[in-house]
Amino acid sequence: MRSVPRWSLISSGCAPVLLIGGWTVAAALEGPAYDPVSQTISVLAAYGAAGFWVMTTALFALGVCHLLTAWGLRPAATAGRVALACGGVSALAVALVPAPSSGGSLRHGSVAAVGFALLAAWPVLAARRGSRAPWGLRPVPAATASALMALGAAWYLVATQGHGTAGVAERFVTCLQALWPFVVVASCLRRSGERETPSGPARG
Repeated sequence: MRSVPRWSLISSGCAPVLLIGGWTVAAALEGPAYDPVSQTISVLAAYGAAGFWVMTTALFALGVCHLLTAWGLRPAATAGRVALACGGVSALAVALVPAPSSGGSLRHGSVAAVGFALLAAWPVLAARRGSRAPWGLRPVPAATASALMALGAAWYLVATQGHGTAGVAERFVTCLQALWPFVVVASCLRRSGERETPSGPARG
């Protein structure tokens, strides 16, 4: 099984940091008028928002991180790498097609929905069978991650119908989707290190 370049740990590790840091700073710039429990991240990246450039830059950087990680994640199945890369492209598109200052946007909503679906599907698509597979690429952890992301997306859809927790639901699923590539890369590097560790001298 091919090894993962160590720079993938940086690209995957920066993804959740940039995402969470972006919405934290953007929300601070927006002030008390912004409610992170009920309002979505898209509000922070909307035209005219005080933190528009901060959140837009964070989303763009998130997309670049996913693209780089997909490129470096060589042990993963090709379908999963493609889905992760396409999820990165979707994040770039979300940054380039922000929501309007008021009302909805079919283009923005469609791009965001595609991104949610791709990033929820990539763990299970990237899975490898066999005892030599890194933990993050084994079927059970991968399927569990995809299931949690799908449940988070379903929670978000329900919350957007007026239940008041859309912001929390969106942050839950986007955090999980941003963090999982790092977990997979770390498990791949750990597995590679275990294989490279020389065994001690035989005792007679």
